[in-house]
Amino acid sequence: MLSIMVRPRWILALLGALAVAAVFALLGQWQLKSAMESGEVEERTTEVVQPLTEVANPADPIRQTATGQMVSVDGHFIGGDEQIIAGRLNGGVAGYWVVSHFAVELPDSPGIPVARGWAADAETAEQVAATLAEHDSAAETISITGRLLPSEGPEVPADGTDPHEMRTVAVSALINLWSDFDNQSVYTAYIVGADAPAGLAEIDSPEPNPEIELNWLNIFYAVEWAVFAGFAVFLWYRLVRDAWEREREAAEEAAAQDAAVTPAADESLSERA
Repeated sequence: MLSIMVRPRWILALLGALAVAAVFALLGQWQLKSAMESGEVEERTTEVVQPLTEVANPADPIRQTATGQMVSVDGHFIGGDEQIIAGRLNGGVAGYWVVSHFAVELPDSPGIPVARGWAADAETAEQVAATLAEHDSAAETISITGRLLPSEGPEVPADGTDPHEMRTVAVSALINLWSDFDNQSVYTAYIVGADAPAGLAEIDSPEPNPEIELNWLNIFYAVEWAVFAGFAVFLWYRLVRDAWEREREAAEEAAAQDAAVTPAADESLSERA
């Protein structure tokens, strides 16, 4: 079999198989590199306060890099637009958020929800919301600081619960409850305020922990290309083996024919003698 492998024809075939395997190996390396790059954690300074206008735009989805960013923004609260959000955990305890409508000091005064604080019971949350509604009616321009988070999706109330109870900070739902809100721009995010008003506890808003997520599809493709590279060399070996087996079978048939012819020749010579 080795004598067949060193023939020029099969040496050229081996070089071709190795070239194909090298291409497949490079493709696998590229897929593996893509998987590693997608799993790299981008260092973000989320605790360094940045202006809201520099990290998000009204009506546009907030970027992944802006999620959890501490921001500051100037504007004023719209009195009477306070909403109670139920089922919010604070230190592992379920309670209520008081969320206000904040008008950003920009042309068109785009709105953004601000979670002001947490209360353990609905009665306290409603009392504080009423106080804030009266205080916020003055429309004083202030600066607030908090953590920027993407808007949550609306949640359909469960059977047997209050159909008007809100359990998520969904901008799409809140704008339908805000007074005098008429085709104004709005941020598709909300801010968890850093300073809670009297009567409310500060909302737990820890620094986000980046999660490393490998792209398993790229890893699967990398393994697949490695298998293809090995198969290219195996295919060459299999073809060489098939050629060797054919030649061996041909040699065995020729030997059998020679063995059959030799006795006949001996008998003929005997008869002549």
